[in-house]
Amino acid sequence: MVEALDKPQIIAHIEKSVNYTLFDVKWLPCSAKLVVLGSHPKDTGALQLYEVSKGELKQVLESEKRHSFKCGTFGASSLHKRRLATGDFGGRLNIWDLEHIAAPVYSAKAHDVIVNAIDGCGGLGIGGGAPELVTGSRDGSVKVWDPRQKDFPVACMEPAEGESKRDCWTVAFGNSFSDTERCVCAGYDNGDIKLFDLRTMSLRWETNAKNGVCCVEFDRKDIPMNKLVATTLESKFSVYDLRTQHPTKGFAALTEKALKAHTLWCVRHLPQNRDIFMTSGSGTLHLWKYSYPDHRVKEDDSGKKMGVVGSVSLLQNVTLATQPISSMDWSPDKEGLLACCSFDQTVRVCIVTKLARI
Repeated sequence: MVEALDKPQIIAHIEKSVNYTLFDVKWLPCSAKLVVLGSHPKDTGALQLYEVSKGELKQVLESEKRHSFKCGTFGASSLHKRRLATGDFGGRLNIWDLEHIAAPVYSAKAHDVIVNAIDGCGGLGIGGGAPELVTGSRDGSVKVWDPRQKDFPVACMEPAEGESKRDCWTVAFGNSFSDTERCVCAGYDNGDIKLFDLRTMSLRWETNAKNGVCCVEFDRKDIPMNKLVATTLESKFSVYDLRTQHPTKGFAALTEKALKAHTLWCVRHLPQNRDIFMTSGSGTLHLWKYSYPDHRVKEDDSGKKMGVVGSVSLLQNVTLATQPISSMDWSPDKEGLLACCSFDQTVRVCIVTKLARI
């Protein structure tokens, strides 16, 4: 009993029902406010801003746009402006000033079909180099955008002519520890995970997770690549140690299964501790801790260096919803504060306790 109480607890603090389908939720940096994005029944975009106040979510802003929203990020914005970049079902990339929401401050036709995923880097004081956005789409392409450059991406990674185009479900920035270094990781519906080096404009590494990859995330964007977590269908996730790449075997990895999850929709690392991460499944949340091995590098028979993967342990799990939890976001300012949204049309604010003791 004492051991159970010593574990972190996941507490549903606030629940707010809405009348549209929710796809993404993001905390507004340096505030107690969060943005939720989704789709109205008439296929228009829903954007709402809520503030956590006295145990409730109070609506601050609401806007309806032409195309349904699929994803959003503040990652390429400055802390002063806090502009939201969104990808929608019409294939557009837009950047919004939440204080003047009538029209986007930046707009580009990023893809011909839906933008499945978006990530940002170089803003919010996180990561070196220029502020950039990356989008992944059903058309199989991954494109990198500089908000200072109109209409055209600064980089485009897409299948060669004649190759089959796989649906790109997730994208993430990483390795952005200097003004020149930056990588993009993309996950696809056939299980492919590809790591693109933006400095050399080359495919640095690829593997297959054997199931559709729903989400990938580096444990930190602004350090030399350390770890990557990829969640997939059939309740599995893989952790890759990115510090040492073997010429033929690639990166060391472990695969774990989260019980009663079915599909792991999302993974988010705790901003205050990169070895703690949360995965979301079919109404469930699982809190995990990664433990490093005694030695992270060893030599193979031919003397080449290869990585050694650690282990993961389940700290806590909870069932919050009857439908999949499609997105979640840790508060960068308050340790243990988590926002999530699910397909039961509910936004939740959760408190995860005892994280500082782990």
